[in-house]
Amino acid sequence: MKIWGYWATLGWAVLAYALGQIVASVAVIWWQRGDLSLLAASPYDGKLLAESVLPLNLVVVAVVLIAVRLAHANSADYLALVRPKLRQLLFAIGGLVLLIAASDGLLLLSGQPLVTPFQLQSYTTAVAEGWLPGMLFAAIVVAPAGEEILFRGFLFRGFVRPERLAWPGVLATAVLFAAPHVQYDWVGILQIFVVGLFLGYMRWRSGSTVLTFVLHALFNFEGTMETIAQVHFFAK
Repeated sequence: MKIWGYWATLGWAVLAYALGQIVASVAVIWWQRGDLSLLAASPYDGKLLAESVLPLNLVVVAVVLIAVRLAHANSADYLALVRPKLRQLLFAIGGLVLLIAASDGLLLLSGQPLVTPFQLQSYTTAVAEGWLPGMLFAAIVVAPAGEEILFRGFLFRGFVRPERLAWPGVLATAVLFAAPHVQYDWVGILQIFVVGLFLGYMRWRSGSTVLTFVLHALFNFEGTMETIAQVHFFAK
């Protein structure tokens, strides 16, 4: 099948993300009826997070699908939307558990908090505003789906070729994956980069973006559980 070149792949990805951000911003302004006082008072508000994640990722996926269609390729093949084998799934989940354990251990040893201000604020505000289910769905399902289709689906397909040059493509997608996560400090961004390397490796090993979506969703779910534990059991 035809595959977009390196620069064309990057250009489509930037276009998808930029359009998604614009649509998400317009959607939030419309839903808030132009009143941005909530955003000013709480930039990581859980309700606003839920309201922005859905349109952002819908636009990203739509642009990616258009790009694949223009390449005259089958979307499932191009984006590696195939079910992983059971042994691949079990191996990947085991690797994710080890990665999370190592990451949390290093954070504790270095005196860094396990739960970031972004996580705490988005969770507590979502609870206060009655938007917890929507925020959790956005964070655990919608965002991982859109990001995996963009990064481990579209960008990976364009960057990783031939197969013997997999690691430069995995590295590039991990950098691009970490870059937009400006809600975290440098420690959080570094953690996202390492997770991106792991997801890229699992995408290359399994040939399945469905697998990386499951791993991404589990990673976000685990982070949510840590946030809940921090708020309800370890808050000072």
